[in-house]
Amino acid sequence: MPHADRSVHGAILLAAGGSQRLGHAKQLIEIDGEPLLRRTARALLATAPSELIVVLGHAAERMRAALDGLPVRTLLAAGYASGMAASLRAGIAALDARCAGALIALTDQPALDAAHLTALRDAWRTAPERAAASAYAGVLGVPALLPRAWFARIAHLEGDVGARALLRERAGEVIAVPAPALARDLDTPADLAKDWVCP
Repeated sequence: MPHADRSVHGAILLAAGGSQRLGHAKQLIEIDGEPLLRRTARALLATAPSELIVVLGHAAERMRAALDGLPVRTLLAAGYASGMAASLRAGIAALDARCAGALIALTDQPALDAAHLTALRDAWRTAPERAAASAYAGVLGVPALLPRAWFARIAHLEGDVGARALLRERAGEVIAVPAPALARDLDTPADLAKDWVCP
């Protein structure tokens, strides 16, 4: 098995959820004519990951269609309906062994861009044994680049628990990268902008 390379990261886009509170798939909401899923995938690819794994579940075929033509690998998370942990575990388990870290992102942060993701990657590369996480609304959250040393802990997560729980547990091992705009996410119809197109 190849050893992890301290300069190599993989990217994981968690896109399996059913968006129950919103009422339709947030991954497919269009901003400037592009689905959020595709928009986020392109931003992750701009960080030059070893690979981008997109974890799917709800409406998987529609999601694959939205990613058409992008150099991504999709996988279906068994048990995705049980919560975010199942998707995160599936993505981490599928990651190339050469990756010393995993850049984790969701599809519900419309302000997310490639510049912030690249800043996370660069911060992590200064200390690959630590995590680099987005700081907004008084918390450390995703997107975040988690070091390989944390992967074993992720394998034991259950329910609707994701990377934020680990970042809270290990706050002393995290490089914070400010991103105040990411405090806005998409959970309910009130969060939608008038000029966005819903699926």
